[in-house]
Amino acid sequence: MRLLLILFFLTSFSLHSQEASLYGKITSRNEVLPFASVFVPGSEIGTDADINGNYELKLPAGNYQIRVQFQGYRSISKNISLNPGERKKLDFELELDPDSLNEIVVTGTRTPKRKTDSPVIVNLIDSEILRQVTATDLSDGLRFQPGLRVETDCQTCNYTQLRMNGLQGGYSQILINGRPIFSPLTGLYGLEQIPVNMIERIEVVRGGVSALYGSSAIGGTVNVITKIPKQNDYNLSYTFENIDGQSSQDILNGNATVVSKDYRTGANFFVSRRTREMYDANDDNFSELPELKDNSFGVNAFYLPTEDSKLNLSLSSLYEYRYGGEITEGPAYLAAQSEKRTHNVFMGSLDYQVNFNDDQSSLILYYGGQVTNRDHYTGIIPDDEEEKQEFYADPPYGTSKVETHQGGAQFNQSIKEFLGGRTVLTGGAEFVYDDVFDEIQAYDYLIDQTTRNLGAFFQNDWDITSNLNFLSGFRLDKHNLVDHAIFSPRLSLLYKLKETTQFRLGWGTGFRAPQAFDTDLHIAFAGGGISRISLAEDLIEERSNSFTASINYDKATEKFIWGYTLEAFYTKLNDAFYLHPLGEDDFGERFEKRNGTGATVKGFTLETRANFDYLFELEAGFTLQSSKFDDPVENIEGLEARREFLRTPNSYGYATLSFTPGQRFSATANLVYTGKMDIVHFAGEGTGQDIDEYDITPSFAELSLRLGYEWEIEKLGSNLEIFGGMKNITNAYQSDFDLGKNRDSNYIYGPASPRSVFIGLRIGSF
Repeated sequence: MRLLLILFFLTSFSLHSQEASLYGKITSRNEVLPFASVFVPGSEIGTDADINGNYELKLPAGNYQIRVQFQGYRSISKNISLNPGERKKLDFELELDPDSLNEIVVTGTRTPKRKTDSPVIVNLIDSEILRQVTATDLSDGLRFQPGLRVETDCQTCNYTQLRMNGLQGGYSQILINGRPIFSPLTGLYGLEQIPVNMIERIEVVRGGVSALYGSSAIGGTVNVITKIPKQNDYNLSYTFENIDGQSSQDILNGNATVVSKDYRTGANFFVSRRTREMYDANDDNFSELPELKDNSFGVNAFYLPTEDSKLNLSLSSLYEYRYGGEITEGPAYLAAQSEKRTHNVFMGSLDYQVNFNDDQSSLILYYGGQVTNRDHYTGIIPDDEEEKQEFYADPPYGTSKVETHQGGAQFNQSIKEFLGGRTVLTGGAEFVYDDVFDEIQAYDYLIDQTTRNLGAFFQNDWDITSNLNFLSGFRLDKHNLVDHAIFSPRLSLLYKLKETTQFRLGWGTGFRAPQAFDTDLHIAFAGGGISRISLAEDLIEERSNSFTASINYDKATEKFIWGYTLEAFYTKLNDAFYLHPLGEDDFGERFEKRNGTGATVKGFTLETRANFDYLFELEAGFTLQSSKFDDPVENIEGLEARREFLRTPNSYGYATLSFTPGQRFSATANLVYTGKMDIVHFAGEGTGQDIDEYDITPSFAELSLRLGYEWEIEKLGSNLEIFGGMKNITNAYQSDFDLGKNRDSNYIYGPASPRSVFIGLRIGSF
């Protein structure tokens, strides 16, 4: 027995002495990369770096290839030989992956997938792009994506909406951390209320995805993912902007991240303050840009109760004061024409995920919600003295309250062997409740609508081979404003040719419930009165069939990366919604939302990208399309009916060019192009227009430039950047705004603001 013990200890000592150790640090451009993966390809040997980028790997003596991977960076491999008992240092310096081919995305399938493996195209806008284009808010950032166009729709209050593949705002589902808590009211001004320092990245899926997200995802989905806590750091920036030499804007943004040493808890805090003066483009003492005062703050936090579970919490508070119209002192109702809004928005989400069965199974329980309280005024003082006194006695102030709640569960099951390949099955159910109350008693105007939708979804994400993927799924929705359950199927096919090319085909159906959407809640001015929208009593849901086909190519060499994506899209709408003019009442124009026979939206989008040795980086996108009703619709009483969608250009696009000769200096130029489009114009007395008519707008090319220079402050462990530049250098801006209080506030097109000059300062951790 004693001899056996001696032999055991000798053997253990001998085996232990054969073991070697490898250690080092993983960095990129002098910044550590915490939690990067370090492993031996084809084996189970591996580890993760700690929060400081340090790793240590124990393995038997021998020759190895060591690989390091980190999301958003190029993978790197090194060969090494280890002797028995040796402890060797091996550092890794990773390069950014400019084309983000290996980025992990979640929106296209509701499960994490690499972009090149996703059966649907998912475009990304990250915080670095938002910084390069000097975006102020979410609406600014969305302009730099193919197939997307952000437009301003009111000369007085400047509400914005997003158009995807030619479809207006109500056809696109906007998500916050995957939750549809952007209510109809939030959709009016919410794109400008989300500050950029709240955003980690934006994932965009074009085309019908109602099979995953239900109503209003006919045109596509925009998923805003808030800041993710990664490591202890901070960032503080201030920007001053002068608009056309007469109005100023101040923006202060701050972020702070705290992560525990064991990376079991972490939180990112953000705060933002923005003030902007009113801007008058045509010297009529009525604003074209309203006064803004925004204050936002919030937190995004996580906690790991166990190694296999995670709890995510996101909370945000958004406050906005917005005033546009006659530039005058005093309360809003004393202005000849004005709109005033005060918003208090509180939104949040809570997700709990647990993995089990060796990470082959996962269960996600989630909740998301928002509450918006709004006080608002929309009024125009009458010319008649008696009517004026009645107006002063009961000015048109209003109140709004909106609540949105979503709760659900999702289960994912990975099957390694499935009909010769492997698959991930996803299923779940969720309930969405939305209550909209908006009232102006003086106008006898009221929207009091509660919607409830119970949905169940299922998806099979099947990798038939390493190069062929087939995605199939469906969703079943029961909406309280629709008499029957709605079945929305979806099919997608991905074929990867070598490592450079992906071919995709997709089909999906979708629907929009007969409810009030964002633009229906906006009251516009026209001809000395106000315009309102009501819903027809026999309004039914709108249905869609969407088809997409695309080719994606990317080629990488040692110094140069380039690629392109060409996508064709076709969407057929049945019972398409349109606005029918009802004529005037005592307050102004009235419109009714009705079902038409149908409509067709089709076109092509081309996206190109190139990167030369991290010195020059180019991204561009251009869309050619057609959007028409099957039968002509009437837009203004007395004018000819037309098939063309209004406010929808047949061509639009963007381009960004970055120049980074070193780690300190950077320059970014960007271009936004908007083609000609049809727009309708209501004439008003004294506005410069005499008759109601259709107009064709000119095209616009909006060019902007940003320059920046950084210093490293070693004692503070921080970088300091001073930056500046000019937006809309060519001053491509509408030149024929209506004049005075009787203006048609919907007669607005082109870039959101004129030429402006900005300068700023940013300080943050290495």
